[in-house]
Amino acid sequence: MNDRHIVSSFDRDLDGVQIDLVRMGGLVEEALRNAARALATGDTALAQTVRKGDHVIDALELKIKTDVARVLALRAPTAGDLRLVLAVMDISSHLERCGDYAKNIAKRTVATADAPDLGDSTNALRRMSDFVEGMVQDALDAFIKRDVKRAKAVIDKDIEADQIYTTLFRSLLTHMMEVPHHITTGMQLHFIAKNIERVGDHATAIAEQTIYLVTGTLPEDDRDKGDSTSLGLAETAS
Repeated sequence: MNDRHIVSSFDRDLDGVQIDLVRMGGLVEEALRNAARALATGDTALAQTVRKGDHVIDALELKIKTDVARVLALRAPTAGDLRLVLAVMDISSHLERCGDYAKNIAKRTVATADAPDLGDSTNALRRMSDFVEGMVQDALDAFIKRDVKRAKAVIDKDIEADQIYTTLFRSLLTHMMEVPHHITTGMQLHFIAKNIERVGDHATAIAEQTIYLVTGTLPEDDRDKGDSTSLGLAETAS
């Protein structure tokens, strides 16, 4: 971000899309944080606020992609500048999906507001959400600072996020097997856990884009996934 161009308007274009991306990232972090808080406290009003706020995130993604398309058409960027605009466009897509997952968590929070507690499941979901939200924050900070080391640390954390999800999934499955009338609630909480786990995957993808931006190459995906569950349960997003 320190290399300036002879045409100052080009710099403004590049700065503008990055500013919008950072703003979008802040909104996504807030949505995830509020969705987790709503789930932990049963605050359906806060959950509804998260759902209604998703359109702002969607609008920012559209603006970023429109501005990136204009930069590509008018500036024909090359080398590092091209990697930057492509990374911004890709990261905005991942952030938009994270916003969708926050909205889904909020939607299922409303559906489970009066459901029975399943042991420590709600607290475990909150801890998992805090961990994954930290991944998103670190991934965005790595992008802003062009910090490859921090980006790699986010990628490494994805294994732990998957392991947390697998442990929680097994706990929920045990509850559903022991108390069949908890199956509906257990399934709702499982979908919430899966949404949180997917946010971690998108945080990892954002970190990979930072590495691509700085080095010109994407890291090889040779990590063992900690998520070993295989019930064929569909991931849902709306």
